[in-house]
Amino acid sequence: MSLLEDFQEYANKAKTLPPSTKDADKLILYGLYKQAMVGNVNTDRPGILSPTDRAKWDAWKDVEGKTEEQAMTEYIAKVKELLGQSAK
Repeated sequence: MSLLEDFQEYANKAKTLPPSTKDADKLILYGLYKQAMVGNVNTDRPGILSPTDRAKWDAWKDVEGKTEEQAMTEYIAKVKELLGQSAK
């Protein structure tokens, strides 16, 4: 399997994470996913009246500069980690 195919597989598996998954972990996944699919942040930071959008933007900004491959690899590893935690 190629890295892209693995990434797509784990993106689908991420949808099955339990509702108890911490928001911080979800934001990490969001940032890595956006970095892998879009690249560096290309929008302005949302205003203070949009806290959810602002948190997502910040998570994406935190991984700015990673290559597509780095972001995909880290995303896969994080999903594996979270799936392992939910199996306990």
